[in-house]
Amino acid sequence: MRKTLFAANWKMYKTPAEALSFVQAFRPLVASQTRDEIVLCPSMLSLAPVLDAVKGSNISVGAQNMHSSDEGAFTGETSPIMLKAIGCTHVLIGHSERRQYFNETDDSVNLKLKSALAHGIVPIVCVGELLAERETGHTSEVLHRQVGNALAGIAPEHTAPIVIAYEPVWAIGTGKTATPELAADAHLTIRTTVAGILGRDIADKMRILYGGSVKPDNAASLLNQPEIDGALVGGASLDPASFAKIVNYTSF
Repeated sequence: MRKTLFAANWKMYKTPAEALSFVQAFRPLVASQTRDEIVLCPSMLSLAPVLDAVKGSNISVGAQNMHSSDEGAFTGETSPIMLKAIGCTHVLIGHSERRQYFNETDDSVNLKLKSALAHGIVPIVCVGELLAERETGHTSEVLHRQVGNALAGIAPEHTAPIVIAYEPVWAIGTGKTATPELAADAHLTIRTTVAGILGRDIADKMRILYGGSVKPDNAASLLNQPEIDGALVGGASLDPASFAKIVNYTSF
């Protein structure tokens, strides 16, 4: 049985003080949540204070990005060794904004994924189509390519920690959300692709999250789809009460 995962992607929001205030308000709202996994992904500058603030709780902390190399002359970058050293357990890889604004490619996503696995960090690998790609009927093609390239050269026995996040780019920060049925179809495409590469058993165990304008009022309808194993939440995760409502969703 796949354990539901909720990841908050704060993007370039919250100072360390604001991040600390969030955790202080959020912790008691989810203190009794044992059903699902909860991960906060603050900016690099806020990782240390958030890690300290969640100690002893049911909340994990992840980074929004990392370099694939252990060290080197890469000004402004953060290595997996650095993330591991301060206690990060998860990392977002290949978010659409990283692809769009910072020229990340399928190849760089693959390198980062391999590095995260090598250092025992849970990778949340982001994939998803542009609006034009969906409107022209290329969603499946895009997902096959992104997932296939991300998993290239990764041995089946090393894949257990991998999480995939389906984020239709047209639904990120736009207020538009894929219908539960559209999202489930995309998740099934991703799972089928994983099965073709790594086998059905691994595909059935791999968690696939939905990301794209997830809010308290649509979380339950999305999460009741059997192919959807959690959510990567952007704007709605910036408010502790809002994110807590998503995390504490009730199935119908």
